[in-house]
Amino acid sequence: MEKIKKSMTQAIIFHDRGLLRLGGPDAWSLLQGLVTADLTSLAADRAVYTALLTPQGKYLFDFHVSLAADPGGDTAGATGGAAGGTMLLEAAGDRLPDLERRLMLYRLRASVTIEPVDPQPAVAIVFGDDAAGAAGLPATPGAMRHSGALTFMLDPRLAALGVRLYGPAALIESWLRAQGIETVQPAVFARHRIALAVPVGGVDLLLDKTIMLEAGLDQLGAVAFDKGCFVGQELTARTHYRGLVKRRLVPVLLEDAEVEPGFAIMAGEREAGEIRSVAPGMALALLRLDRLGEPLAAGGGTVHPRPASWQTDLLERSSGRQQND
Repeated sequence: MEKIKKSMTQAIIFHDRGLLRLGGPDAWSLLQGLVTADLTSLAADRAVYTALLTPQGKYLFDFHVSLAADPGGDTAGATGGAAGGTMLLEAAGDRLPDLERRLMLYRLRASVTIEPVDPQPAVAIVFGDDAAGAAGLPATPGAMRHSGALTFMLDPRLAALGVRLYGPAALIESWLRAQGIETVQPAVFARHRIALAVPVGGVDLLLDKTIMLEAGLDQLGAVAFDKGCFVGQELTARTHYRGLVKRRLVPVLLEDAEVEPGFAIMAGEREAGEIRSVAPGMALALLRLDRLGEPLAAGGGTVHPRPASWQTDLLERSSGRQQND
């Protein structure tokens, strides 16, 4: 069976991301009381990945939170945590107006400004063997730095996912050329992301349906069970402490299978899951945990679950099931 190989350092420039700016003395406390992650770790050199849920604990938005540099682009001028500072939220571009409206609803009388960044910077991601080194970052998820008009952020979910890069498109392209980093097609990065079991909103994370633990977002640092209240906390905590998760997003290799998002995955005559993101030869699928280790089929071919290295619980479950069979 094919194995996912490490790649050279490569880059993709996104055309579907956007940034929202939150400022004012109450900005940090407002966001801290809403989102699933604990923002006390937010700092000039540290970004956070988090989500905003419905009151029923279902997915609405996910985004990266970082501190803006001062006007001179100096990291030292940025402050975070309860001390304040302007925060930047990077989210799906087509959902940025909805995120802005949702935050405005929660703002009430708080002293917070909420507005899209203008002009919007380009967003890129550098991934591969030495992405962090090329960006001058330690291999710590969330590590970040500002350099002039460019911001470098090692993805807070997984270091292996790559370095996020914000700034004017011309400067990003110039930096990539100077580093000898090739830009690639979206399918190349999609395959890299899927192999790491990292979901994206709209395809893997379904609006008002997905729960955090099914997507593994708790293990990717997006949920803090000890931070106090956040929107949707009750369901999220109950699912966690009672062990109620019965399905998870898992990378799968496709053998002679022609699939699209939404295709059913079968274990014999029983439905075992659903295809979500698709890339050449592989997909991210929502699978029933009691079907891991069984022969699975979809799209006229065979589906082979291949949990990511960080999904240790699924690796153990899948291996144990296969040995018992």
